[in-house]
Amino acid sequence: MQLGRPVFFKRLGAPGAEAFAVLFALESFARALLSTVLPIEAFRFLGDAEGVSSVFFGASLCALATSLCIPWLVRKTARRWVYSLGFLGLALAPAFYVAPGFEGFMAGMVVRAVGTVAITVCLSLYILDFIAKKDLSRSEPMRLFYSAAAWCTGPFLGVWLGEHFGREVPFIASAGVALVALAYFWFLRITENPAVVQKAVPVPTPLAYVRRYFAQPRLRLAWVMTTGRNVWWVVFFIYVPIYAVKSGLGPEVGGAIVSVGTSFLFLTPLSGQLVRREGIRRVFMAGFMLAAVTTVMVSAFWGHPWISVALIICAALGMSAIDAGGNMLFLYAVRRHERAEMTTVYSTYRDVADIVPPGIFSVLLRVFELPVVFVVGGAVTFGLSLLACRIHPRIGREARDRSAGRAAPVVEPAE
Repeated sequence: MQLGRPVFFKRLGAPGAEAFAVLFALESFARALLSTVLPIEAFRFLGDAEGVSSVFFGASLCALATSLCIPWLVRKTARRWVYSLGFLGLALAPAFYVAPGFEGFMAGMVVRAVGTVAITVCLSLYILDFIAKKDLSRSEPMRLFYSAAAWCTGPFLGVWLGEHFGREVPFIASAGVALVALAYFWFLRITENPAVVQKAVPVPTPLAYVRRYFAQPRLRLAWVMTTGRNVWWVVFFIYVPIYAVKSGLGPEVGGAIVSVGTSFLFLTPLSGQLVRREGIRRVFMAGFMLAAVTTVMVSAFWGHPWISVALIICAALGMSAIDAGGNMLFLYAVRRHERAEMTTVYSTYRDVADIVPPGIFSVLLRVFELPVVFVVGGAVTFGLSLLACRIHPRIGREARDRSAGRAAPVVEPAE
C-alpha cells in the first residue's frame, strides 16, 4: 500500500493519463456547478422554455464562430496559452453572471462557451501527444471516471449553494475551481510534442480543413456520433431542470435528478471493460437504444413526474455507457500531421450540439408543449442507434494474444 502511493502521486506530477484525467475532472467540476443553475437562472429571467432555448442557442453560436480560429491562435502563440485562456474564460464568466441585468448573464454565457471550446481542443491535442492509440481504450474511461464525482455532485451542489447561501455563491465556487485547474496545468509544465509541431502542415483557411475533415468517412462518422451523444446531454441538462420546476418538484430536485443521472459515470470502468470485450459498436447500439426508448416514454408519463424521473435516469444510464467510449472513434482515425486542424473541427461537436437543440426547440415550443423536447430527443437517439451499425466492430475491442496469454488492444490505423 505504501509502495503504491508515491507512484500514483508521481504520475499526477507529470503529463499522462492520470494528470489529464485530473485536469478534465477539475474542468468538469467548474462547469458542473453551473450546469443546472444556468437554465434555472435563464428561466427566472425569461419565464418560459422557449426563451431559455434562445439564450443557449445564441451563446453556442458565438462559440462555434470562434472555435475554427483555434488552430490559427495556437500557431500564432502556443497551445499552453490558448489552454490557459480557456480556463481564464471559465473563471471570468461568473463575474458576468452575478452582474445585474440580463445582459451580463448573456455575456457570461458567451465567455463560458468560448472558454470551454479552447479547453476542449487543447486537451484533446495533449492527449494525442502523450497517450498512445493502443492505450486509449483504457485512458478514456479513466478520464470519465475521474470526472464522475464532478458531475455527480456539481449539478445539485450548485443549486443547493444558490438556494441556501446566496445566488452568487455557486458562481464564485465555479470560478475558484477553474483557477485551481489552471494552477495545476502550469504545475505540470506541459509542452507541445516537437515532432508533431514540426510535421504539422498549415492549412490556408478554416473552410479548407473543414472540407478535409468531412471528406474522411471515419472522421465524419466520429463527429456525427459524438454530436448526437452531446445533443441528448444538452436536452438533459437544459430541459430536465425546467421540467422539475414546471412539474412542481422544485429546483433542488431538478439538480438532484441531473446529479443522479451523471453519477453513472462512476460505472465507466465497467463500461470500459465492456467496450474492450464487445467493441464500441455493440455498446453504442445498446446504449443509444435504451436511451431512445426511455426518453420517448417520458412524454407518455408527463403527468406522473416521478415515473418520468425514473425514465430519465434510465436513459442517462444508457448514455453513460456510451460515454465510456469517449472520443475513441476520433482518436483512432485522426492522422498525426493533421491533429491540430482536425481536432478543431471535431471539437465543434460541442458547439453544434449546444446550438441545434435550443435552436429547434425555440421554434417547436412556440407550437407544442415541453414534452415535444423528449419526443424529438428520443427520435434522434434512436437514429444514432441505427447509425452505430456502421462503426467497425473491432474498434476498441481487445484481441486475445494466444501466444502470450494476454489481451492486446485492437488498433485500427488511421486512413
